[in-house]
Amino acid sequence: MRKFAIGAAVSGALALSALVVPSASAATPDLTFSNVVVNNGKAIVVGTTSTVKVPITYTLTHPVGLVIDNKTGIAGIALYRGSSLSKMQNEMESDDIPNCTTTSTTVTNSCTEVIAIEPQDYFFGASDAGTWKVAGFYGLSTSTTDDSGDHISVNYGYDMWGGLGTAQIKRAAKLTTDATPEPVRKGKTLTVKGVLTRADWETSKYSGYTGQPVALQFKAKGATAYKTVKTVTSGSKGALTTTVKASADGSYRYSFAGTTTTGAATATGDYVDVK
Repeated sequence: MRKFAIGAAVSGALALSALVVPSASAATPDLTFSNVVVNNGKAIVVGTTSTVKVPITYTLTHPVGLVIDNKTGIAGIALYRGSSLSKMQNEMESDDIPNCTTTSTTVTNSCTEVIAIEPQDYFFGASDAGTWKVAGFYGLSTSTTDDSGDHISVNYGYDMWGGLGTAQIKRAAKLTTDATPEPVRKGKTLTVKGVLTRADWETSKYSGYTGQPVALQFKAKGATAYKTVKTVTSGSKGALTTTVKASADGSYRYSFAGTTTTGAATATGDYVDVK
C-alpha cells in the first residue's frame, strides 16, 4: 500500500487528481508524464458494489538523481474531479505501486498501474458521474522516529501536475425484458415490458432512469442478429411498456445506448413461441 492521499494534501495545503490522453509535460523538466492511457481508452462504468479495476499506462521521465523508490519517494497517476487542482472535489489513485520498466539511460520508464475503484469509498452522489481529469504526482516523505532526545520529525512534500487529459466515469445501468403472453397466436398482440435502472451511489442501490430512449429489438428464430423494432421512452421508475403484433418465433429484448453519465445496457432476450 502506498497511497499518499494526494488530493487531500493538495486541498488542505491550499486552504491554510477515455480516453486516450495526449502527451503532456510537468511544469518542471525534472519530471515528465506522457502517453497516458486510462482504461484502454474506454469509459469507466461503475455499479454499486463491485470493485472496478482501471488500468493506466504512461511514460515517466525523470533525472537520475530524483528519488522514486516507492518508499520515501513515489510518482503516479491520479484522477480528480473539479475545475482545477486547487478546487478538487474528489480524487482517486492506486493503492499499489506502479510497475515501471526503464527503457533508456535518461531514466525514461514505461509504467502501468491499476486504480481499484470501490464505489462505496470513492463516489458520494450523481455528481461524481461525468468527466474527470488526469494528473501526475510526485510525493516525498522523510521521517526520524528515534525519540531518544525527545524529538521526532516528519517531512512531507508533493508536486502535482494536471492537464494530462480526461477520463469519463459513468453509472452502470441495468435492463429487463418480459414479453407476454407466451405462447401467443400469430397476429395477436404482444405486450413487452421492462425496467431501466442505474446505479445510485448515495444509496448503493439501482434506481429507475426515466425519460430515456430505449430500443425494442427482435431476433427471429434462426437469425444471428437483433433488429430494432421501435424506440420506447422509459417512464416512472424507469418502466418500459409497448405492444407489437406477433409474427414469428423469436426473442425480444430492450437495449439502451447509454448517456454521458450512464453506461449502456442490454437485457437478456425473452423468447416467444408464436403458434
